[in-house]
Amino acid sequence: MTDFTTQDGVRIFYKDWGTGQPIVFSHGWPLSSDDWDAQLLFFLHRGFRVIAHDRRGHGRSAQVDAGNDMNHYADDLAALTEHLDLRDAVHVGHSAGGGEVARYIGRHGESRVAKVALIAAVTPSVIQTADNPAGVPKAAFEGLQAQLAANRSEFYRAVPSGPFYNFDQPGVEPSEAVIANWWRQGMMGGAKGQYDCIDAFIEEDYSEDLKKISVPVLIMNGDADQIVPYATSGPRAVELVQHGELKTYAGLPHGMPTTHADTVNNDLLAFIQS
Repeated sequence: MTDFTTQDGVRIFYKDWGTGQPIVFSHGWPLSSDDWDAQLLFFLHRGFRVIAHDRRGHGRSAQVDAGNDMNHYADDLAALTEHLDLRDAVHVGHSAGGGEVARYIGRHGESRVAKVALIAAVTPSVIQTADNPAGVPKAAFEGLQAQLAANRSEFYRAVPSGPFYNFDQPGVEPSEAVIANWWRQGMMGGAKGQYDCIDAFIEEDYSEDLKKISVPVLIMNGDADQIVPYATSGPRAVELVQHGELKTYAGLPHGMPTTHADTVNNDLLAFIQS
């Protein structure tokens, strides 16, 4: 198993395949690097070096009870890039992984970064406030934590069966294999880290991090996202980065890298090669 240990003693699992320009993928809650399989193979076969890690508390990384917050996630990502001595890297973040990428640049700069892609990301913020009326009420996130604590296995069947992939919407055909894979990834990780991660991605405001990004940024959002509402994500984020492009996908769900991998992969490739 490929891993490294952070300065605070946390073992982080990662995949590192191929050669060429590196593309680093940061996954969403409560998943793992496996959620990027369709992207990893697509870009590997097109001559890129692909890297994806399991966030602390998730997947095959250590199930620590401390440090499950966005600053530590960002520092772990920085430690990974330094461990592998990555240069001219493209960073791709989905959902909470988008917050991780933004905070990584906000804390560590972009000397190793060539471009950024944010997919259905929690940036700049997701919680409902006076400044973000389209956000999700805090009570909804507290409900997620309560369901996780009460019966994580059952909860991790309900989320992918419904809002994550829009399998609860008319005309959308559910995939049992996709649902089972989401459940598998979620149950691989630690309940404590995943519980804390909900606080990590909802309580943060990434506006100042986004303002520090001067490299090209592709922001990809489905307008039917039930997890991170469209109006609270892409349209706001693109106004904060210095060189951003927003691509809006009609009818696509939060889990679009899985359900619409061909579309996402080809648009990412065009952005990286531009």
